[in-house]
Amino acid sequence: MKFTPEQYRIADEKLKPFIDPDEIWSYIGSAEPTPENVRNVIHKALSKQRLSLADTAILVQTTDPILVEEIKEGARELKRRVYGNRMVLFAPLYLGNLCQNNCLYCGFRSSNREQQRVTLTKEQIIKEVEALEAVGQKRLVLSLGEHKTYDASFIADCVKTVYSVKKGNGEIRRVNVNAAPLDHDGFKLVHEAGIGTFQIFQETYHPETYKHYHVSGPKSDFNWRLTAFDRAQDVGLDDNGFGVLFGLYDWRYEVLALVRHTNHLEACYNVGPHTISFPRIKDASEMNVSPDFMVSDDNFVKLIAILRLAVPYTGLILTAREPADIRKAALEFGVSQLDGGTKLEIGSYAEEQHDSQDLKREQFKINDDRSLSEVIDDLINNKYIPSFCTACYRRGRTGEHFMEFSVPGFIKRFCTPNAVLTLAEYIQDYASPEVASKGWKLIDETIAELDGDKFKDELVKRIDKIKQGERDLYF
Repeated sequence: MKFTPEQYRIADEKLKPFIDPDEIWSYIGSAEPTPENVRNVIHKALSKQRLSLADTAILVQTTDPILVEEIKEGARELKRRVYGNRMVLFAPLYLGNLCQNNCLYCGFRSSNREQQRVTLTKEQIIKEVEALEAVGQKRLVLSLGEHKTYDASFIADCVKTVYSVKKGNGEIRRVNVNAAPLDHDGFKLVHEAGIGTFQIFQETYHPETYKHYHVSGPKSDFNWRLTAFDRAQDVGLDDNGFGVLFGLYDWRYEVLALVRHTNHLEACYNVGPHTISFPRIKDASEMNVSPDFMVSDDNFVKLIAILRLAVPYTGLILTAREPADIRKAALEFGVSQLDGGTKLEIGSYAEEQHDSQDLKREQFKINDDRSLSEVIDDLINNKYIPSFCTACYRRGRTGEHFMEFSVPGFIKRFCTPNAVLTLAEYIQDYASPEVASKGWKLIDETIAELDGDKFKDELVKRIDKIKQGERDLYF
């Protein structure tokens, strides 16, 4: 992609490092979490205004148990207002674990001689996708190590392969990617392949800590990783996913840094991140991490609630790194996306035998190994609508256009009907009789609550069409 000199000048300005640790710590140090200040911040968030760094600092510094509960209750209410009771589901698909980086927390690290290096062939990818489609998955995140083999062309080809696989009523309708930062041309190539969100986790926004844990390899360049989404935005890839690996540095700092990164993207491109992920350090082969900044369960749930209040329209992703009980608690306070039926060992979806405790072909250990069916059953039991919706991507509601719909609250009016339609498909094609019975009851209850909504009559018609065999209906 070619830029004019003026475009290069503007791009250079945007790409200057924008994380200042002293600035972030100054906000934390000066925060006054009085009851009045905390409640004012919660009120601001409930009016669907994104919080400032000063606002967020007040919340992260709040330790009074009564006020912490008010923060969580505010997050619960904000989530209900923006997202309703839907829960988006996806599955990760690891393509390969070759890696040139030596990151002390990761099982893929180049110095780990115990790791069995594997890269799926096209035929193996097809088998993996067929196995995922056979249980009802519709959304995937492709993940892989950082290696010269896994360049933009490789990623784009894998995305196209996944989209090409159709088995029965099964198909993958949206492919996200979690991979290494690319240059402008690389982002343009994968964008043209039709990906949804491109995820890049900064891991830690603290430069000195980053340097300590990223010993060598391309990933050791803090600023190249930090400015990746600026390059993506420059070429039109406007759907981005941030992430922090909690446990490397102080969680309060990392939460404010995520907000600072959001500020930067919105100031430069009029759009914030589509998703934020917040994995905690978990067991990995040959892991070497200090215990100093490990995040307790209580603080983990608290920081999720704070993120929900701080960035109301950003999807929050909680993965199977966490055990089922923590995931269930976190759903109430802000999480809007979950993986289900997750297997991280490369090639394991299509394999009949899989040892979930074997880390030799995995990046880390998962702690929620329930099947997709079990996750869906549990969601329905708790009155969440499992959603495989991909409508926004195919209707062009991404990036700045997504913000136009979501910020005024309109997105909920699309998302609830679309979630119902994808649940109806799942029930028809994959659900056990018991799950189907509970699922139809939840759908009926949801439709009843839409009384007077303009989508209601059309939604009922489309559900009937699904029962008659039609698929992929959405608003």
